[in-house]
Amino acid sequence: MTDAWIGETLYDGWQQRFRVRKELARTKSAFQDIVVFESETHGRVLVLDGVIQITEGDEFVYQEMLTHVPVLAHGDAKSVLIIGAGDGGVLRRVLQHRGVERAVMVEIDGAVIELSKQFLPGIAGDAWNDPRADVIVGDGIDYVAKAESGSVDVIIVDSTDPIGVGEVLFTDAFYAHCARILTPNGIIVNQCGVPFMQADELRETSLRRAQFFPHVSAYVAAVPTYVGGFMTLGVAAKGTNPALHSVETIRARAEQAGILGTTGYWTPEIHTGAFNLPPYIAKHLPASK
Repeated sequence: MTDAWIGETLYDGWQQRFRVRKELARTKSAFQDIVVFESETHGRVLVLDGVIQITEGDEFVYQEMLTHVPVLAHGDAKSVLIIGAGDGGVLRRVLQHRGVERAVMVEIDGAVIELSKQFLPGIAGDAWNDPRADVIVGDGIDYVAKAESGSVDVIIVDSTDPIGVGEVLFTDAFYAHCARILTPNGIIVNQCGVPFMQADELRETSLRRAQFFPHVSAYVAAVPTYVGGFMTLGVAAKGTNPALHSVETIRARAEQAGILGTTGYWTPEIHTGAFNLPPYIAKHLPASK
């Protein structure tokens, strides 16, 4: 045990801290400050620019909900684009779906990938070596701008908050290109913060997406290290409203995909129930069309 602590700097007036068992890496890449450390309570932790990104202890909650909900809501996703998610956890969950034929992951900071491979190998598992995976160190904005129209079934954006390196992933131009490259039943999901503390993030992102998608909503996940209550995951769809699927439909799709019974947080009931938002969150979404 040491007396060293690392405090998150996301909010000016509120902070969570972790006692550091051992610091594993500390570097400044071309894009951000990166720290990986061993905590006493949550296993190994990845920190970018002072903000907790993922912990070994509770990463399954975020990764499962960010991945399984859109892929199963689509129902027949063969091509999935992941933007960000340098730790590899989303890639791993996407590839658990039998029907996925290609998963492209575009991460702007190669240092995050390399440090995750070295110090957080359990998060991605064998996903880096899956023949269906195409991992690109590059700019997600540039990728969607150049991608072929109607070529992707699901887009999963696992970025930092809309500050610094993640800011450009929350713009009108980005969402316009995402809508263009998605298939007619395409879905896009991205994290929209903890609305108790970051309501503007959910509200503004949802309004931007509503310009390009007929269905815009959000669902929630309770991730212990994303302090402040529910984390919201914003979803926008071109085809069927993803909030309207029945438990029976989602269970049948999960069984066919091969993920039923393999999860630690996601279930068909959690999936459908997560769209039932408390009023303090729902009020930040645009009115349904």
